[in-house]
Amino acid sequence: MDNDAALREHLLSLLKGGNAHAGFEKAVKDFPAELRGKRPRGAEHSAWDVLEHLRIAQWDILEFSRSPAHKSPEWPGGYWPKAHAPADEKAWDKSVRAFRRDLKAMCDLVANEGTDLFARIPHGEGQTILREALLVADHNAYHLGEMILLRRLLGAW
Repeated sequence: MDNDAALREHLLSLLKGGNAHAGFEKAVKDFPAELRGKRPRGAEHSAWDVLEHLRIAQWDILEFSRSPAHKSPEWPGGYWPKAHAPADEKAWDKSVRAFRRDLKAMCDLVANEGTDLFARIPHGEGQTILREALLVADHNAYHLGEMILLRRLLGAW
């Protein structure tokens, strides 16, 4: 295997998670609906806050990577939901599906041999697809750990 293929394989493994910690699927699987909007004592965020933040940030990074026309949300308010609880189960499920869809799109971008991982993104300020993929993986890992901690504090892990 050449270095380019090996790098892509490692990036995909990192993006999909689950190597050194629980991945997205395990973090959200069977999360009790009645606990999704709860904030344990001392916690700033609910699981809904974290899920939506994960979805919005990942979408923003993906779209920045793909489109010069993309406009990022206002920081920081645009990266967090307005309400601490989902409106209903459909809202939670929609957010989970969107996260999965955008993660797959980022993985597809990385896996595409036509994607130069090291080339500067023309509309960026020095960023590369490699940097953006690592940013997604790092950000997701941080907040998935937060979601698992919330589950533990809520007695749902």
